[in-house]
Amino acid sequence: MLHRVSRELNAARDLTATLQRLVDSVVSSLGFQVAAINVVHDDVLQVAAVAGPADVRKALEGESGPRAAWDDLLAAAEHWGALRYLPHGTASLPDEVPVWTPGQSPSEDPDAWHPEDILVAPLYSPVGELVGVLSVDLPIDGRVPGPLQRELLEMFAAQAAIALDNARLHAEVLTTMDRLEREHQALRASEESFRQAFEYAPSGMAVASLRAQDDRRLLRVNAALCHMLGYSGEELRRVGLATVVHPDDRPLLTAGGIAYQGDLRLRHRDGHLVWVSMNSSVVLDSAGAPDYQLIHIQDISERRDREEQLAHLAAHDPLTGLPNRSELRARLGQLLADREEVVVLFCDLDGFKHINDRYGHDAGDLVLVEVARRLRSQVRDHDVVARVGGDEFVLVLRDTDKEAAALALRLAREVRRPLRLGPREVAVTVSIGVGSSGLASDVDGVLRAADQAMYRVKLARDYRGDYHDDYRDEYGGGASAGGPSVA
Repeated sequence: MLHRVSRELNAARDLTATLQRLVDSVVSSLGFQVAAINVVHDDVLQVAAVAGPADVRKALEGESGPRAAWDDLLAAAEHWGALRYLPHGTASLPDEVPVWTPGQSPSEDPDAWHPEDILVAPLYSPVGELVGVLSVDLPIDGRVPGPLQRELLEMFAAQAAIALDNARLHAEVLTTMDRLEREHQALRASEESFRQAFEYAPSGMAVASLRAQDDRRLLRVNAALCHMLGYSGEELRRVGLATVVHPDDRPLLTAGGIAYQGDLRLRHRDGHLVWVSMNSSVVLDSAGAPDYQLIHIQDISERRDREEQLAHLAAHDPLTGLPNRSELRARLGQLLADREEVVVLFCDLDGFKHINDRYGHDAGDLVLVEVARRLRSQVRDHDVVARVGGDEFVLVLRDTDKEAAALALRLAREVRRPLRLGPREVAVTVSIGVGSSGLASDVDGVLRAADQAMYRVKLARDYRGDYHDDYRDEYGGGASAGGPSVA
C-alpha cells in the first residue's frame, strides 16, 4: 500500500485528490478510523482532507486554526520519533485548534486509547519548513499505537510531506535554474531532484543542447509545454523550438544570444498564437563551455489580452470606440513631428442638448454612435476620427488640403441624413471648422485654428437664424431647414 501510494503521489498533479488518497490509505491500511491533513496557508493551518465517518468529515472539513496554536500543541506533545503524542490530561488543548472528540466513554485500561488523546505527525519540507500536520484518531484495536504502527504512520507522513511540497515545485524549479548557472557541479548531485521538478512544473520547461553539432536541438520537454503548444514530446523535440516561434519574433532569440529573457509569440499546432514569457539560462560543462540551455516558458496570453484591452480603453472613447482626446493628440503630434501635411476638421453637433432633453440620454448616445459611424465611413482607413468631447469630433486627414472644404461639406450632408429614434426621425446638423498644418506647427495651434473656425460657423448661423430654423423643422416647427455650414 505504501509503495502504491508513493507512486501515485509522485505522478499526481491534483494536490487535493492526492491528500484525500493519502488519508483514505491511512484509514484503510494503518488501523485508524479517522485521519486528517491540515495544510499551512500563511499564518493558519486548514483541514484539506478528512477520512472517517460522516460526522467527522462534517465537523472538520474546511476548518482552520492559527499557526501559533498548532505550534503550542506540537511543543507540549511527547516526541515519538517524527510523531507527536499528547495524552489526555497532560496539557490543555488550544481552543483554536479544530478537533473532533468521539462520544465514547474512556476505558480504565492504562494502555487503551482515550477519546481525548491526540496523535499527530508534523509535515516538513526538505528545508525543514512546516507545511502541514497529519492527525489520526480512534485506533481500531482501541489501544495506544505500538512501535510498528507508529513507524508505518511516520512513513505515510513522509509521503504526505512530499505531496505538499510538490505544490511548490514551480518556485523550486526557478531556484534550481539560478543555482545551475552558478554551480554546475550541484546539478550532478541533485539530478533526481531536478528531474522531478522539471517534469511536474506547472509551467513549460525545455532543455536545448548548445553543442555546435546539435544546433540547439531540444533534448527534453515537459508535459506542461507540450500541452501549451499542442504537440507530443517527440513531435516538439523533432520540430524544435525555433520553428514554433513567430517569424517576426525569431530575431529576438538570435539577438539575445544563447540566453534570452522576454516576451514572444509561439505558434500552437492548430495555428493560433500563444504569448509567452521566456527565460533561459546557460549551463556550462566542466571545461566552462556552454553545454545546454534551460528554458522556462510561461503562458501569458490572458495577461497580454488584458493589457491590450486596458491600452485600448485608455486611448479610445468607450461609447463610440473612436480614439479619445489623448490618443488624437498623440497621433496628430506624430504626424506633425514627421512633417506631414495634415488637415484637421473640428465638428460640433448643433443643439445636441435638445436631443438629450427631448428623447433622453440613451437616445443621445445612439445619435453619437451613428454620427461616429457616418464620419468614419467618409474617410480613409489611415485617417483619424476621434471623439474629443460630449458632441465634438475631430478628423485628422493627410494629403487632402485642396479637398478639405468639399470633404467637410460631404461630411455635413452625411451627418444631416435623417436618423430614426424610435417611431420618428430626427435630423442632426453639424458645424465644421477646418484647420491645417499650414496655419500652425504644433498640436495646440492646429486644433485651436480648427476650433476657432468651427465657432465662426456657429456665430454666422446664429446671426442668420439657420440654427433655429434647423431645429424648428426637426421638432415639428414647420420652418425650412438651413444647409450645413463649414468654415
